[in-house]
Amino acid sequence: MKGSVYNIIKARFLVNEHATRNWVFITYLIVLAMIMIWNTNRYEQKIIRIAELSSEVKELRSEFVDRKSQLMKLKMESTVSQKMEQRAIFPSSVPPVKIKVLKPTEKKWFEKLWE
Repeated sequence: MKGSVYNIIKARFLVNEHATRNWVFITYLIVLAMIMIWNTNRYEQKIIRIAELSSEVKELRSEFVDRKSQLMKLKMESTVSQKMEQRAIFPSSVPPVKIKVLKPTEKKWFEKLWE
């Protein structure tokens, strides 16, 4: 037991006659560790990007609500009439009347015959 621990500390398993198997396994472990580090890094970058996009969406949504309220205010009749009064255009005192346009009906061939 004491000798095997001493051999591990001295790293004799890396220089003995079966060292190639050990080196292949160590290389495999190193490559696997590098892949795990790379994958974790990509995962964290995606989380950061999602957080940035979420904050941007919240900002754009609040801007949208603000613009929509401004538009509603501009579309109000009182606002439009105030802006038109500045140009000397005043609202009509007579209410509008609906104009009905009747589609001319074409006479049937029998009625055209007796004209």
